Amino acid sequence: MLTVHAAPLVLPVGAAGVEGGAVAVDGERIVALGPYDEVTAAHPTARVRQWPGVLTPGLRQWDGVPLLTRCYHPDPREADELGEQPLTGADFAALAGRMDEPRRAGSVRRGLQRMLRHGTTHVAGPFDDHAVRTAVARSGLTAVAGPPPGGLLDAPDLDPFVHGGDLPGSVHDPLTVGGRADLAVFDVPDEAALAAAGAGTCVATVLGGRLVHRRR
Repeated sequence: MLTVHAAPLVLPVGAAGVEGGAVAVDGERIVALGPYDEVTAAHPTARVRQWPGVLTPGLRQWDGVPLLTRCYHPDPREADELGEQPLTGADFAALAGRMDEPRRAGSVRRGLQRMLRHGTTHVAGPFDDHAVRTAVARSGLTAVAGPPPGGLLDAPDLDPFVHGGDLPGSVHDPLTVGGRADLAVFDVPDEAALAAAGAGTCVATVLGGRLVHRRR
């Protein structure tokens, strides 16, 4: 199904931003990118999704291995006991000794879901653990080579901007016609605000043309 994703500002990366822009997606590929009026005129039967803020390429998560294998992502039902943030370091080690496989698998799934809520479409491996590798594949996220130049951070973070710093340093690939439709939308006014506020402002994530996260 042909879909048009429109936002006040589309940031393809590597090219000028498009004010009042739109991206048309057919299947898993981008088929048009440009001003909203031009894109919708060329695809009048497409379903239109309007988003606030800025639309960008999907982000790359360098901390994939530690976030999925050396962090515990609490179940909402555990919030009173464990809080809501990922447990790392000594807190993770204290919990790991009493974690069975179903609980560990649940943590991995929640970690992947939280990545999607941060606009992540690509996650760095390698994932030596078969269960983690399978969960990544089922999530739709694309596994890429890692770790990053300079190595991993001491404390892994769900926000790809912690590693990337700015938008060009945090995306995997620019948006291009013919490219895979991996998109993210953030409720901020511009690129500078996005880098400052971080990926927690994500309101939508699209993987290969599929809407996999929507905050509103």
